[in-house]
Amino acid sequence: MNTYSRLPVTFVKGEGIWLWDDQGERYLDALAGVAVCGLGHCHPRLTQAICEQARTLIHTSNLYHIEKQERLADRLIELSGMDNAFFCNSGAEANEAAIKLARLHGHNKGISIPTIVVMERSFHGRTMATLTASGNRKVQAGFEPLLSGFVRVPYNSMEAITQVAVNNKDVVAVLVEPFQGEGGVNIPEAHYLQELRSLCNQYGWLLMLDEVQSGIGRSGEWFAFQHSNIMPDVITLAKGLGGGVAIGACLAKGMAAEVFKPGNHASTFGGNPLACAAAIETLSVIADENLLDHVTKLGDFMRDKLKRQLADVTGVVQVRGQGLIVGIELSVPCGELVKKALEKKLLINVTSDKVIRLLPAFVMQQGEAEQVVDMTCLLIKEFLNN
Repeated sequence: MNTYSRLPVTFVKGEGIWLWDDQGERYLDALAGVAVCGLGHCHPRLTQAICEQARTLIHTSNLYHIEKQERLADRLIELSGMDNAFFCNSGAEANEAAIKLARLHGHNKGISIPTIVVMERSFHGRTMATLTASGNRKVQAGFEPLLSGFVRVPYNSMEAITQVAVNNKDVVAVLVEPFQGEGGVNIPEAHYLQELRSLCNQYGWLLMLDEVQSGIGRSGEWFAFQHSNIMPDVITLAKGLGGGVAIGACLAKGMAAEVFKPGNHASTFGGNPLACAAAIETLSVIADENLLDHVTKLGDFMRDKLKRQLADVTGVVQVRGQGLIVGIELSVPCGELVKKALEKKLLINVTSDKVIRLLPAFVMQQGEAEQVVDMTCLLIKEFLNN
């Protein structure tokens, strides 16, 4: 179907942070499949794990025990401090699970219209519930009527959410990204998540964090909430979890972990042996290669270098980010830079109309990061000077 405005290139091979098209041309990938391929393309250990599992067993059903699914759940619980996990196939499905969990939790408390607080400029997916939760009119337009049961407030505003707490007794949960990716690489105040945690404790709400983009090392920690020294009730994951193989997860803790009972929620493909083998190996490689520390250092290096090179460029509003998510906000819409970068054999992204977003693989080295920064700065300067 005509659902994508595709760029004029077909990639046929990848290795590390490089891609080759069907004409043999090589491209520097600073997007990593939109924060999916954290280990880069065709990491030898990940490739081997997938091949070995494919030769052994690809899929059974969640009607039966799945050994690798249980192993993956144990590992994620160990890393996150949560209590249990539900596996699915995508970030939208993980957020659907969280939304259903919150609503069932509310009904169990006797609330007839359980309501979830969501944020302006957020993005949670394209299913009906998740696009309703998203603070993005572009993904909602044409799909009305949207679902009820959501109340929206500005991101990074405790004043607004406190007003909701005072005036709406049906609220059961907050769904929030630790930092917004699609919304423009928006990083909240340092104590934002801590204050949200306190408010949720005060009113008995679930704190549900959408870590679909920020989780699995992208921020420089396993999960972005770990920068704030808090514990959420629910975490949603996808993107980087399988290193390129489709898998999503909804993790829960405490009372949230006991909400779902057999029959409440399910997935045919979720957590099958192949996807879980990929995720287990992805987590192992990140740990074995000390990539969290590398992500932190490389992200700081890239932002510092971008700030220096763009400091005196009129039209550059701000360079921001955390770990290996980098945003460069311009004063004017700059979507055309994606194609201009492609012409120079560089893959980048523009989100929220004016924000250039870089999401490189964790295995990128400093010399390659310098190439990305230099090429991006040149593109920006040429664009703003025209």
